[in-house]
Amino acid sequence: MKIIVLSDNRTINSELETEHGLCVYLETAKYKCLLDTGASDIFVRNAAKLNVDLSEVDYVFISHGHADHIGGLPFFLKLNSKAKIVMSENALSQTYYSVRNGLHRISIDFDVEKIKERLVLVNKDAWFESDIHVFSVHELKNPLPQGNRTLLRDAGTGVEPDDFNHEIVVTFGTDNLFVFTGCGHKGLLNILDTLKSTTLKRIRYVMGGFHLLDAKNGILFESEQEIEKLAKSLIKDYPHTEFITGHCTGEHTYEILKKTLEYKLIHFFTGYRLEMW
Repeated sequence: MKIIVLSDNRTINSELETEHGLCVYLETAKYKCLLDTGASDIFVRNAAKLNVDLSEVDYVFISHGHADHIGGLPFFLKLNSKAKIVMSENALSQTYYSVRNGLHRISIDFDVEKIKERLVLVNKDAWFESDIHVFSVHELKNPLPQGNRTLLRDAGTGVEPDDFNHEIVVTFGTDNLFVFTGCGHKGLLNILDTLKSTTLKRIRYVMGGFHLLDAKNGILFESEQEIEKLAKSLIKDYPHTEFITGHCTGEHTYEILKKTLEYKLIHFFTGYRLEMW
């Protein structure tokens, strides 16, 4: 399995572009996938520089309906005429808002009719290619990320707090799983607990944003003690798992997690590569 980050908030390569968005390319001997499409067409230009042929992609998995994860989809569709587009049945039926830095819309305008033959909407567990598992999080015993309180949705009955009924998680592999969290709005521990309740397979890598935001403009989210507690839980319950994060995981938060997780925590960026055997 080969993984390349095509779009993220940061990079160490000045030739690659960055944005507040996330797009990851994943390839195996059987299939080629995009995990989210970023906020714009930046992933298209970065893909060309990283020798990724987007016309050959077989599946696009959209983790949730926010524009920084689905905004690049219209640009992808101009380049690819075959890929199945997989997302929650709720992802495009709601309007999303953020109140960080003032109330603003974080949805995209999209004509579903244009891709109805390729669109796969899921509302429960689904499997593709025998080793791709898509699921929604139902174990909610652990706290949700506090940054969620800045996010809203409107399903046609008025604006209300977002409950992330549009979020899916995707796993790849038969024995050693690769898990893509998107933004992890349902909480990293809840995602892993849900997965553990459905499979005995070893979780090798967990990659994505964890929606653990740094304090900004006097607004506080998780405390250092809460982040340290999370890190200790990950070490205790998932000792063989490595965590690869970026996007909506704050820099200071990452530093706190790193103190406990050490080599088990990796910071990804645009252009980051991973090969998994």
